[in-house]
Amino acid sequence: MATEKPQPVQVVYCGVCGLPPEYCEFGSDFEKCKPWLIQNAPDLYPDLLKEAEAKEADKVSGQLQSTSISDGSSTSKPEEVKRLPGGKVKKKEKQEIIIEKVTRNKRKCITTVKGLELFGVKLSDASKKLGKKFATGASVVKGPTEKEQIDVQGDIAYDIVDFITETWPDVPEAAIFFIEEGKKVPAV
Repeated sequence: MATEKPQPVQVVYCGVCGLPPEYCEFGSDFEKCKPWLIQNAPDLYPDLLKEAEAKEADKVSGQLQSTSISDGSSTSKPEEVKRLPGGKVKKKEKQEIIIEKVTRNKRKCITTVKGLELFGVKLSDASKKLGKKFATGASVVKGPTEKEQIDVQGDIAYDIVDFITETWPDVPEAAIFFIEEGKKVPAV
C-alpha cells in the first residue's frame, strides 16, 4: 500500500504588496494592488472587476462627451488640488494682510503685520522700510503658526495701511484687514 506523498501547495503572492491575494485588502497598498488583482485573481474580488468595468465605461463615455461637445471655444481643465498625507486637501492661502495691535506692559504697543510675503514682498526689506518710516524698531519674527511676520514697536496700525499701499502698489487696500477685539475688520 503505497500512499501518495502530499504535494506542497502553490501559493500565489501579490506582485505589488507581497501578500497572498486574499489578504491584499488588509494591507496598506490595497489601491495599488487593485489592478494586479483584477488581472491575476479576478475570482477572489468580483466586486473589483465590476468596479473596474464601470470606471472604464465612465471613462469612455466621458471621452465621447468631451469630443462631441467641445467646439474649441472653451476648454476648462479641472483644478489640481494638492493633497497632504492622509488624503487631506491643502487649502490655498488667501492673499490678505492682517494687522494686529498687541499691548504689553500697560502702555507699550506692538503692531504685527502678517501676510506681506504672499504679495511677493521681502519681509526683511519691508521691516527696514517700516522702521525708517516710523522711526521705531521693526523686526521679522516667527509667529505662533511658524510663519514669519513683522513686529513694529508702537501703535502705527492706521498709518501703516497708507504706507503699505504706497510702497508696494501691487497690494490692494481691500486685502488689508485689522484684528480688533478678536474680529477681522477690513481696513477700507
